Amino acid sequence: MFAFDTDENSMVSMAVPTNRTSRRQVILFTMSLGVFIAQLDSQVVNLAIKAIGSDLNAGINALQWVLDSYNLFYATLLLTGGTLGDLYGRTRVFAMGIGLIVLGSIVCAAAPNDAILIAGRAITGVGAALEVPTSLAILTVAYADDKERARAIGIWASGNGLALAAGPTIGGLLVDAAGWRSIFILVVPVSALAMVLAMRRVPESSDPQGRHVDPAGQALAIAALGTLSFVTIEGPHWGFASPIILTLAVACVVSAVLFVASQHGRPGALVPLDFFRNRGFNAALAVAGMMTFGMYAMLFLTPLYLQSLGGISAFMVGLALLPLSVTFVIVSQYSGALVKRFGARAMMTAGMAAMGGGLLLLTGVSATPNMVLIETALLIIGAGLGLNTGPVNTVAVASVPLARSGTASGLVNTSRMVGATLGVAVLGSLFAVHAGDSRPEATVSGLRLAYLGGAVVELTGALIALAFIRDDAIKQKAG
Repeated sequence: MFAFDTDENSMVSMAVPTNRTSRRQVILFTMSLGVFIAQLDSQVVNLAIKAIGSDLNAGINALQWVLDSYNLFYATLLLTGGTLGDLYGRTRVFAMGIGLIVLGSIVCAAAPNDAILIAGRAITGVGAALEVPTSLAILTVAYADDKERARAIGIWASGNGLALAAGPTIGGLLVDAAGWRSIFILVVPVSALAMVLAMRRVPESSDPQGRHVDPAGQALAIAALGTLSFVTIEGPHWGFASPIILTLAVACVVSAVLFVASQHGRPGALVPLDFFRNRGFNAALAVAGMMTFGMYAMLFLTPLYLQSLGGISAFMVGLALLPLSVTFVIVSQYSGALVKRFGARAMMTAGMAAMGGGLLLLTGVSATPNMVLIETALLIIGAGLGLNTGPVNTVAVASVPLARSGTASGLVNTSRMVGATLGVAVLGSLFAVHAGDSRPEATVSGLRLAYLGGAVVELTGALIALAFIRDDAIKQKAG
């Protein structure tokens, strides 16, 4: 059962507003701040990549890990974060996640080398995996009315768009004015505010019935994705035929097989395998992962390209990325109405095709950045992202029983972060192989190959949406 702390004296002592509407507004603000922090933390780092590499003498491989250590732990712990909240208290786990983000950010800001920086980013990723799913669960409990809940979740989700829009400009300005360490310091006071508000103003809730932690499944998931990322990122450096890479490749396969076996027929499994009998659900997860595969790699490589070959400041690069985020925010506001008119399949197909088309356009980059080409491509990618994001979640949730919609939504977000992790690993490695000698022509060649790889994956996602998404099945489920 959902259990709120309803003791009135306790509520007053914790300075919780007595007015119900006012209290819910504080809860909504705090939870929205949580998702804003998680997205901001992943966005601002892209603008600091070049400065981090120069200051810490870190190569492309290490810079990939700066991004992927966060993505890896965020992706693999996301479902466990929600389960821990259900078992031990959502507010408690939310505050713990925010606390880990503060700790990780401090470690990053003080990092003397790339290894410590990567460790700090991993801590931050764990924090995000704890606080994001619990923030959504807290809102679900706080807003009992369906319409009020939908509006609240819409505001909560807009925290992603706000961070996507504000992150590049804020990050670029800070990097230019105060150095790359300042972007991590920025997160600390904002996170501290969210943690204090959560502990003092957000009532506790939990729902332990039927919920179980799956430590074996969780460990195997981390092992599988972690070894895959290592093989992909470090393979070009160590050699794919080297003993360590071959050993880790085998470990990856074994971990993946054991993970699937551990989930089969097990109550409280981390990933309910019966979900995957529905082709619409499978397609939604595939599209979600492919969507972020190309986009996150592009957000990693494009700032590096503009600063290295274009000589553009971090702040100006942040401004250059605004067309993507602004277009995404605007288009996503209308995605619901567009789905009602044209159907989820059309929107997902068009969205993925647009993202693929934008990445194809970026394959026309040269040693001297053509900003018209780049801005046009970013506009197209942002529009595609806005068309696709909402329908992906709609299809996934509509493909499973209503009582399991939270798990379905969590799996979509997990797939998104797995796609992001692999995109940075795979496409970043394609870039690194060609750009290793630092010549402008080699850098451009590596970029073109990476953008092309991303485009192929996005366009494949469009074909999957077109072939496997059925709007009639979604309407029947909704009915």
